[in-house]
Amino acid sequence: MNLSLDMYQTMGIAVIVLLIGGWLRSKIRIIDRFCIPAPVVGGLLYAILMTFLHGFGVLNLEYDDTLKDICMVAFFTTVGFQADFKAIKKGGKSLVIFLILVVVLIFTQNGVALGVSRLIGVDSLLGLCTGSIPMVGGHGTAGAFGPILEDFGMQSATTICTAAATFGLVTGSLMGGPVGQMLIKRHKLCKENEKTTKEEIVEDNDRFEASYKRFASAIYQIAIAMALGTIVSWLLSKTGMTLPAYIGGMIIAVIMRNVGDRTSRVSIKTKEIGVVGEISLSLFLGIAMITLKLWQLASLAIPFLILLLAQTVVMFLFAYFVVFSVMGRDYDAAVLSSGICGFGMGATPNAMANMQAITQKYVFSIKAFLIVPIVGGMFVDFINSLIVTLFINILV
Repeated sequence: MNLSLDMYQTMGIAVIVLLIGGWLRSKIRIIDRFCIPAPVVGGLLYAILMTFLHGFGVLNLEYDDTLKDICMVAFFTTVGFQADFKAIKKGGKSLVIFLILVVVLIFTQNGVALGVSRLIGVDSLLGLCTGSIPMVGGHGTAGAFGPILEDFGMQSATTICTAAATFGLVTGSLMGGPVGQMLIKRHKLCKENEKTTKEEIVEDNDRFEASYKRFASAIYQIAIAMALGTIVSWLLSKTGMTLPAYIGGMIIAVIMRNVGDRTSRVSIKTKEIGVVGEISLSLFLGIAMITLKLWQLASLAIPFLILLLAQTVVMFLFAYFVVFSVMGRDYDAAVLSSGICGFGMGATPNAMANMQAITQKYVFSIKAFLIVPIVGGMFVDFINSLIVTLFINILV
């Protein structure tokens, strides 16, 4: 049976998956202990179920993921509202260092891909299909470079790159929380948030009900930033740069936040905006996870799995030892180490989800939530494309 779901039905399934994931986190201690995001828990179970139904020829669903992109833009716009120029200035050095680390990661991923492919005796172009194209680049870069590799004789390169990106998306989301948790526990970097009493929950609910006008203002501010952001993104596209759709909204949000901080005429509802951002991120990831096609991984050959496992090991070692040490061996560094797992093997939203799972258990990390979206949104795709092009030219 083939069924097509509209965007409302897709959103409904994503919400159910989120609720299941949250319930499982509350019941299964090890999931909560290692800070695995609820959308990943519920979404992965759903994706496995749909893989079985697809494999046995029972059911195949097609989704309208229009709302996924809207939620993604909304979330990154809320990230922009959390930043002020003073904080960005303080994190300037760390941002540059993190960007350098990402460049090193891109070269490492491609180097490992080529080295392992030659070690096991497979085509180097096949190895490159498991390097930074699908890992740091994700599905977007996989779709862009797949046809190019096919032109150079690598058959089914687009399918292989897409399958590798799917593997990375799942693995990076599962790995990030445990990496951050282990670093925080091992180095005693931060205490867990104290559990809220029932009375405090009631008081918080009363305060939120009383501040519905603030939430309305927050949503209006996000909507304005998203709308103006489309104009900024359009202007940036005229320069020839290819940037994610959320960049314009982030830029406008940063401007609105800093203008609001320096004048008394505009009051930016940062707390309420942060809540809306968390909801938007959860919905985005919920839709992203239910639309995963895990059966693309079912037919992978043993050499391909070896290449992907090598990338997984490299990502863990790089995050746990290199990123944590270089970024300062503190709590922010641990959160960044968690984020780069999702960032380096999937996409920026997965990195944000990893970091969100950590910070919900401990405390918020301004540095991490500033650095990752800026590097992921404005620099990494461009840099990755240049480096991948270099490797392709060397090979052919």
